[in-house]
Amino acid sequence: MMITSTADLAAACARFARSPFVTVDTEFLRETTFWPKLCVVQLADEEGPVVVDALAPDIDLQPLFELMANEGVLKVFHAGRQDIEIFHHLAGLVPHPVFDTQIAAMVLGFGDSVSYDQLVQRTTGVTLDKSSRFTDWSRRPLSDDQVTYAIADVTHLRTVYAKLSADLVKRGRAEWLVEEMEVLTSPATYRAEPDEAWQRFRSRVKKQRDLAVLMEVAAWREREAQGRDVPRSRVLKDDALLEVATRAPKTAEALGGLRTFPRGYERSRAGQEILEAVARGLALDPAGLPEIDRDRGAAGANPATVELLKVLLRMIAEQNAVAAKIIANSDDLERIAADDAAEVPAMHGWRRELFGEKALKLKAGELALAVERGRVVTLARDPAEDGPLPAPQPRRRRGGRGERFAEPASAPVAGD
Repeated sequence: MMITSTADLAAACARFARSPFVTVDTEFLRETTFWPKLCVVQLADEEGPVVVDALAPDIDLQPLFELMANEGVLKVFHAGRQDIEIFHHLAGLVPHPVFDTQIAAMVLGFGDSVSYDQLVQRTTGVTLDKSSRFTDWSRRPLSDDQVTYAIADVTHLRTVYAKLSADLVKRGRAEWLVEEMEVLTSPATYRAEPDEAWQRFRSRVKKQRDLAVLMEVAAWREREAQGRDVPRSRVLKDDALLEVATRAPKTAEALGGLRTFPRGYERSRAGQEILEAVARGLALDPAGLPEIDRDRGAAGANPATVELLKVLLRMIAEQNAVAAKIIANSDDLERIAADDAAEVPAMHGWRRELFGEKALKLKAGELALAVERGRVVTLARDPAEDGPLPAPQPRRRRGGRGERFAEPASAPVAGD
């Protein structure tokens, strides 16, 4: 059950290679590093589970990497993005094919981002002991409780996978999950490109000059964090990064005078490199920069339209037992409100069929929302037949003593 040698790992992976699927989970540490430090890998098929000590002296994980790349074996994860990121970093590969039970649960209406223990309880009735979740997985030897916890994370996953997979087929949603797995298994999902680091803050800057400086300083921080293998905040905290972008200091004195900047940091090598990054940002041609409003997607979006789209989304999610989050997010709705041709997931594939087409009809006035017996429903309407909406009625103004009514400008005066 516990694997600490390359030979035992190769034998276990050879067995898994003959199985149609294998459940996978990892335990890792990331509090003090940029890249996750892999400590334990647990796997299971119908024959049983194994726990791989990834920190065992001289163990070679190559057999495990080959299993992850084996197209004949389905790899089953729960919320597997961070697990997959580990394999991408260590071996330069993305496991494939993949089935993520958290995403499958969202497609089947279990709610947004349901946790593993909740999903196990709801599908099998078993209550898991999660007390070892935050233990130190780098300490050796592993405790019996840790090993038991690790095994439970992949043994119950077999039952969860079987039930969700069957339900997807029964409800005709298997292809929906295939689309989701294409994103999860795309190598682009796991590339931490320094030049794209500014995207995390794209909605936090208002001016093109600020954006230019942000792009350069964020790229510097990303390269520094990756090269030193430390968290980004260990290099420069987010609030300091944003203050540098908006204030654009040109001297060490100006840099040190920033409210959020670490005292004395301006005289270090890093301080000098930040000033150089600021200078590069200020030298960028504004014409070549992304348009802030367009990138944020809210330009031209009528707030009332966005709110109606939110109601429509919730209604459709409830009616079809699908998590609203997997159909569209707030940014998607703002983009759809502003542009019928918005390039967002909600306007493609099964999402468009389920929600996108109705969203466009709602915007065009071909669909109305109403309340029927306490539930929101949609009503088809023909704007041409219905004619224009009635003019707003005069509103009463309250002013205490001497209360008056607001009259239309064309209302006749008494006594005329």
